[in-house]
Amino acid sequence: MVKKIVGTGVLLVLALALQAGVKMYTLKSPDGKVKLEVTAGQGIAYSLFYDGRLLLKPSRIALHTDLPEADHWENIRITGTKQRHVSETVQAPFYRVKEFGIDCNELELRLNNGFSLLMRAYNDGMAYRFVAGRKGEMTVVEERAEFNFADDFEAYIPYSTNPKDPWNMAFQNFYTKAPLTQYNTELPAFLPLTVDAGAVKLTLLESDLEAYPGMFVCGDGKTPALKGVFAAYPQETFKNKWRCQETVKTRRPYIARVAGKCTFPWRIMAVTAEDTQMPVNHLVYALAAPNRIGDYNWIKPGKVAWEWWNDWGISGVDFKVGINTPTYKHYIDFAAEQGIEYVVLDEGWSDPKQGDIMTTVPEIDLPELAEYARNKGVGLILWAVMNVLDEQLEKACRYYAGMGIKGFKVDFLDRDDQKAVEMVYRIAETTAKYKLFVDFHGMYKPTGINRTFPNAINFEGVFGMEELKWSNPDMPLYDVTMPFIRMMAGNVDYTQGAMRNAVKKDFRDIYSSPMSQGTRCHQLATYIVFDSPLVMLCDAPTAYRKEPECTRFIAGLPVVADETRILQGKMGEYIVTARRVGEDWIVGGLTDWEARTVDLDLSFLPEGMFRAEIFCDGINADKKGEDYRHEYRDVKREDRLKMQLAPGGGFAIRLKKNHN
Repeated sequence: MVKKIVGTGVLLVLALALQAGVKMYTLKSPDGKVKLEVTAGQGIAYSLFYDGRLLLKPSRIALHTDLPEADHWENIRITGTKQRHVSETVQAPFYRVKEFGIDCNELELRLNNGFSLLMRAYNDGMAYRFVAGRKGEMTVVEERAEFNFADDFEAYIPYSTNPKDPWNMAFQNFYTKAPLTQYNTELPAFLPLTVDAGAVKLTLLESDLEAYPGMFVCGDGKTPALKGVFAAYPQETFKNKWRCQETVKTRRPYIARVAGKCTFPWRIMAVTAEDTQMPVNHLVYALAAPNRIGDYNWIKPGKVAWEWWNDWGISGVDFKVGINTPTYKHYIDFAAEQGIEYVVLDEGWSDPKQGDIMTTVPEIDLPELAEYARNKGVGLILWAVMNVLDEQLEKACRYYAGMGIKGFKVDFLDRDDQKAVEMVYRIAETTAKYKLFVDFHGMYKPTGINRTFPNAINFEGVFGMEELKWSNPDMPLYDVTMPFIRMMAGNVDYTQGAMRNAVKKDFRDIYSSPMSQGTRCHQLATYIVFDSPLVMLCDAPTAYRKEPECTRFIAGLPVVADETRILQGKMGEYIVTARRVGEDWIVGGLTDWEARTVDLDLSFLPEGMFRAEIFCDGINADKKGEDYRHEYRDVKREDRLKMQLAPGGGFAIRLKKNHN
């Protein structure tokens, strides 16, 4: 990271406020469009403006602790201020771009209770965080974080899915679209959450979440306001019988226990004037702590052959398919023949009821599989319940790294209280020590840990393909909504790649023979549209071998890019994404259940001819989701392609520079 600090560029205004003793400070983004007004004296509050328009009315913020001398927020005084302009170039391995620039103005307010407040104004949003400079330790009883919107805007709300214990769930849900005043007060919502303010969209996120609970929000169902709420600190936990997952039974009357000298998470409000800016907003990654592991060249992104979604659905073999050595050798053979980098052994290779990942089930010879995979040039990934791995962390990492295992897929955290977040950091740090990567499933949204620990390569926290095994949601709608909201936070392990593709009327949720909603090309396009440096092929080798064109295309797609652009799109309707890898490009488009025509302007290409390999919906894809057209064409930047997308459809294009 290259950082440049300049002492000018921040407009700092001290104004006489309505109440005596209250001061107001104004902070603007470098382009002047994002403006923050911060008042301090009778508490601290901020207002947010964009292009002169009020978006957030005065919204109070505070940290209430067990230190009486530090808790007088209603009579807070500013003891000093500091202003600076920050310009950064951020290196971003395994991210949507290779590097990116950040430009912002920062205001630091030093408070008379041992805290400081950092406020930042970017051209595409704002952020604030508290910094504590006290001695010893302290208990955070409550954090006050208000978001008082200027009008009854429409929000896209991902509610908790567990009414009985809302802090205990997988962070996977659809977005409920509703005015802020119609917020369902029975449930908190997890982040990211987007509010449509008309000319701009506001997305609430957080970054650099460490040793502290993640933020949810809730509304009162009456006013256009949200406030931060947090899972309290766990007191008692228990483990369930079927996979030894740790669950919180009782909680303490506070949210965190922290060092007296510490930083708190960044609270972010991204501001986007165009929907196409949303999937490429970098604030979460930019505000996270920099790389702590040093060299990361040992981390190899790639694609993964996966057995759980297709229910080990192999046919035409001379052995009994299941969780056994012959079955996994078959998956390894398939990965090797297709150039797929990894095979994952999902739940069942060790007995989940025993809570011990050092012992495999009798049907699995893991050392033999590891050697077999190594000879085939394929890496193995092991699934584990997160707390079970954590309890044997050093021992397991040392043993399995020595065996040649490449990483873990950890699952079923289903929490983001302080102890859960600390567990995530322990796992990321210890696996990095042994040169193992981690794919976090059953996990809260990313908050930038993939910058701090680049081996934290992917994250679930997304309503992915597994949901289609047991439910009938509107997945094409989600697929063109999630990239604009959830993907702002970071990478998504959506687990795509189905070869059984159903139009709306034909879809059935069948656990052992699952299918996707929408067309074949919709599935292909997700490999381009979704940020995913470790991406699953969710169907069975048998299914892929019957579809060699599509399988070859998926297996050959790059999973990281030098540059990503959103060429077209409207949240909840469609999206067209282009990614540059060296001098070549890939382009993917997705639509909801509405058929549409995309006029694809190729002017993003440099000069010269490109060989385009095109997969697009077939003429009968509205009746048969598996119908597609595959063709090659020579194109240049002056050309336009007219792409016809069926309902729930898509297209995928690979453009290779022609040097002839």
